[in-house]
Amino acid sequence: MYNYKKSVTLSYADAVAKVKDELKKEGFGVLTEIDVKQTLKTKLNIDIDDYIILGACNPPLAHQALTAERDIGVLLPCNIIVYVQGGKTFISAVLPTVQLRED
Repeated sequence: MYNYKKSVTLSYADAVAKVKDELKKEGFGVLTEIDVKQTLKTKLNIDIDDYIILGACNPPLAHQALTAERDIGVLLPCNIIVYVQGGKTFISAVLPTVQLRED
């Protein structure tokens, strides 16, 4: 398994707002928002359920990581997704222990 995923009882909009709020409490800001639903509709005329990718960053932690390992930028910002599937809202993020594992 490569991600942490949780089904929530919130609406999609409330889940997106809650994720942003919780990230802010932990010192993270959202640098990017990719509305996958809108992008696929615009570029391919494909309809999917609500789906957003939030690119989050904690500047002090990012600076620390970049100072230690310059190529760590390939993993920044940290992506958190919120999406709807089968009428349920999900929040998911990659497990850092898996992302940074060396095989």
